[in-house]
Amino acid sequence: MPSVLIVDDHAALREGLLLTLRGQGYEAVAAGDGAGAMEACRKRQVDLCLLDHRLPGSSGLEVLREIKAASPETEVILMTAFGTIDLAVEALRAGASDFLQKPFPPEELLVRLRLTERNAASRRKAQALEEASAAEEPGLVFRDPRLEALMEKVEKVAPTEATVLIQGESGTGKEMVAARIHRLSPRSGMPFVKVNCAALAEGVLESELFGHEKGAFTGAHRQKKGRVELAHQGTLFLDEVGDLPANLQVKLLRVLQEGEFERVGGERTLAVDIRWIAATHRDLPGMVRDGQFREDLFYRLHVVPLALPPLRERPGDIPLLLRHFMELLTREHHRPPFTFSPDAREALLRYPWPGNVRELRNLVEMLSILHAGGAVGTADLPPKFDPNAAPGASGESTLASAIEALELRMIREAIAACDGNLSEAARRLGIRPNTLHYKMKRFGLNAH
Repeated sequence: MPSVLIVDDHAALREGLLLTLRGQGYEAVAAGDGAGAMEACRKRQVDLCLLDHRLPGSSGLEVLREIKAASPETEVILMTAFGTIDLAVEALRAGASDFLQKPFPPEELLVRLRLTERNAASRRKAQALEEASAAEEPGLVFRDPRLEALMEKVEKVAPTEATVLIQGESGTGKEMVAARIHRLSPRSGMPFVKVNCAALAEGVLESELFGHEKGAFTGAHRQKKGRVELAHQGTLFLDEVGDLPANLQVKLLRVLQEGEFERVGGERTLAVDIRWIAATHRDLPGMVRDGQFREDLFYRLHVVPLALPPLRERPGDIPLLLRHFMELLTREHHRPPFTFSPDAREALLRYPWPGNVRELRNLVEMLSILHAGGAVGTADLPPKFDPNAAPGASGESTLASAIEALELRMIREAIAACDGNLSEAARRLGIRPNTLHYKMKRFGLNAH
């Protein structure tokens, strides 16, 4: 049930509302003024707020604006015994979801709360559909028979509740396939929540997944819902699940098996209903054999496996993708379209594309900005497309190119030494995991 904050300076009314809402299963708390309301919002995530217009020291409209600024997702119903049309209009403009005239019977309050919940859920559904559609669009362009067969599997598995494990190198489009499964599923109107297990440090990842209570650790100034909780009744996409630390593998297994978890620092058990999709570029069976990944978790995830082939194994898709991204990105950047010379096209077909579709898209975006209009020749392509050029070369010896070559070599060596574990490679290099991901994307690298 949603959490409700009651803000009113009349103690008897506060206590009556608390009893009514708790009796209906709501998690209800109360405050007597604006300062107390803001303190309650800092301590926990508030879904709904019943806010009196006349409060000691401040007006309800002022508190309403403060609440919406601090917590835009909180739905606020303004209560008043002195309602006017002008006040109602002003309240709605300030972000209120509804306007309730005092006195009101408990039945009307519950009807208004449930209506506000439904309206908020409808907005979240619309946003989830928009995000899933946007995530799916670019890159799902192909004629390769293996991808056609894979998409047939997607069509079959999407309407079910089966857990899906998508395997493939970085940049092959695993997230887009996950988004397509969600969009074709009965849960398409509910949230499609994503979390990258390799992009965050272990402590941050735990809070990101499961949320935390106020005071659970230094810097936890308020309660926060995690991705697991936010994905309730929708789909949770665990990207790079092979990088999940051992202690979080145990916690994740419990949610998969029992549909229950606790926030970090919390004691209350929460139940969730989630469709699970996981993805990884790593060899999970090999990690299971080496004791790096739990066998029981692997089999929980490995219900319907989907394997995405790398771009170098489907060269027939390269011309289609080049044309698709050229049309998409020149339109996005308001630039004239361009073509490729025969030599440039041959160089692109010969290149192994270690960064897969993501690397190809980045190249086309750069060309659409710097070389729009006319034909792009081999001289317009980065040096890495010349098979005789050394990594980092730029046509002439410069300090910048030498530093880039050294940086590329160190990153490759660190990833190889850590057997593809990007979190460990980042620690070895002395940089943050997200910085390593950015640099790998720039160099067109994957973890193999």
